[in-house]
Amino acid sequence: MSSFDRRSLLILPLALAACGFAPVYGPGGAGAALRGRVRVQEPDAPDEYVLVRTLEDRLGRAATPAYALSYTLETETEGQAVTATGETTRYSLVGQLDYVLTELDSGAVAASGRVGNFTGYSATGSTVETLSGERDASERLMIVLADQLVTRLYATADLPE
Repeated sequence: MSSFDRRSLLILPLALAACGFAPVYGPGGAGAALRGRVRVQEPDAPDEYVLVRTLEDRLGRAATPAYALSYTLETETEGQAVTATGETTRYSLVGQLDYVLTELDSGAVAASGRVGNFTGYSATGSTVETLSGERDASERLMIVLADQLVTRLYATADLPE
């Protein structure tokens, strides 16, 4: 027999409302406040292009922006698996993204912080396979960082009601 009681599901929405929970895409949520209203800093490098493309996909491209998102991207390649002969066969691509979301009218900072993550790729194949793996890992890292940033903005941005 299960001790699960379906009546507890009826109480869950009331408990969430009582603790200040608000749906991101609901009325007054951060999703509605940011969707199509954030101008993202222009990219200067191929990695940044993927990052900005993903951010604009998640946040919508701003026709009339109310916020400006600036960022500083740092990536570093680290060897992870080394053979007995000293040959590196696996690499990690580590990325850190510092960001500032600024309200255009007032210049007030609505959110700022840092997100970071990593991806990996193998260097055991041919040169072409290794370069392809590195490019793929870089693209995956930019997507992960963009997703983390959007999630952080939705959760922590101090936006007007």
